[in-house]
Amino acid sequence: MAKLLYINSSVRNTGSLSRQLSAEFVAKWQAGNPEGSVVERDLMRNPLPHLTEQLIGAYYTAPEARNADQAHTIKLSDTLVDELIDADVLVIGAPMYNFSVTSGLKAWIDHVARVGRTFKYGANGPEGLLNNTKVYVFIASGGVYSTGPAAGFDHLSTYLRSVLGFLGLTDVSFIRAEGVGQGEAAVASALASSRVAIAEALPA
Repeated sequence: MAKLLYINSSVRNTGSLSRQLSAEFVAKWQAGNPEGSVVERDLMRNPLPHLTEQLIGAYYTAPEARNADQAHTIKLSDTLVDELIDADVLVIGAPMYNFSVTSGLKAWIDHVARVGRTFKYGANGPEGLLNNTKVYVFIASGGVYSTGPAAGFDHLSTYLRSVLGFLGLTDVSFIRAEGVGQGEAAVASALASSRVAIAEALPA
């Protein structure tokens, strides 16, 4: 049974194009995989705690050596890692805020980038341990950053490609709704092109 993990990171509950388009993708995936399961993490409705000294200490303490406080502190992170490891497909709704990811998405990444679980250090350096998951990232941005003079400001896709690749997630497709700050016609065009990309990713 295929499993999809759906991460929403927009702080907007309404009017979010990253939410709208990623939800359309997930609905279409479910229609094509009626026996599949979806786990959703909405980082706006249920924000994750940011890193603390105690959590970092628990990360780098062997499970059998953790004290009671460390075992309690790391429990949520372990659940998030388990969800990611179990996923066959990862869908991330990632609006661009100030040229990068939201703080909520960064917090999720900090919880799942775990040495010994999602990556390890070997003789040749770091090695990602998640190798069989397909990733779709839905980006919404007011300007156009995939090409043109503002491309150098795109620290969202470059960061996500790097950090996901570090974990072994190298099969990543970015579906962009760009230039949506330029009026209704631009929004309509962005939605149309994104829906074409969804149809190509999940053909009927």
